[in-house]
Amino acid sequence: MRFPPKKKRAAEVLTRLQPLYAGLTTGLDFKSPLELIVATILSAQCTDERVNKVTPVLFARYRSAEDYVEADPEEVESIVHSCGFFRNKTKSIQGMSGALLERFEAEVPHTMSELLTLPGVARKTANVVLSHAFGVNEGIAVDTHVQRLSGRLGLTKEKVPAKIERDLMKLVPRDSWGRMSDLLIWHGRRVCVARSPRCNVCVLADICPSAVVIRYRS
Repeated sequence: MRFPPKKKRAAEVLTRLQPLYAGLTTGLDFKSPLELIVATILSAQCTDERVNKVTPVLFARYRSAEDYVEADPEEVESIVHSCGFFRNKTKSIQGMSGALLERFEAEVPHTMSELLTLPGVARKTANVVLSHAFGVNEGIAVDTHVQRLSGRLGLTKEKVPAKIERDLMKLVPRDSWGRMSDLLIWHGRRVCVARSPRCNVCVLADICPSAVVIRYRS
């Protein structure tokens, strides 16, 4: 079976998934750039649902970068414990907050280069913050869902997130970079799940090379 070229396939992904997930952006609850960057740090190797159960307590207790810096690490750890890697995440949150105080007047910066100087912030976190807190498209956030779906859809053969991001950025218009990430994440959660993808109800099945393989195996 022949499939559309990658660029046309990527355009079809955007077109077909948008109506399904209209109104859905990041799965993390936040009211400010600081809350989003903290929640995104906590979401590493953890579900958004779990993070959203923790952050109401955390955000009520710590409302500013200064609050996090002055916090007792053990108290922060006790709140975020269920998110996993709680010591490292607490260290990153406090280190990030200290950097905001020292270099950015306690405000979360809105450029990729500046965000990447913050402890605990790599490209995925920076892309999430830029897209959802500031409406800036500097790249495509690649999490496990984006990595899995972009591979299944044949949009990339790469396995490293940074290389996957570069491939996707070539295929998707810049003004849709953030949206592409959101759509793949939601579709990965609801339809194209890791172990048993629901190809029989997937609107992308006819343009997905992996759907053909899965159908023949079943």
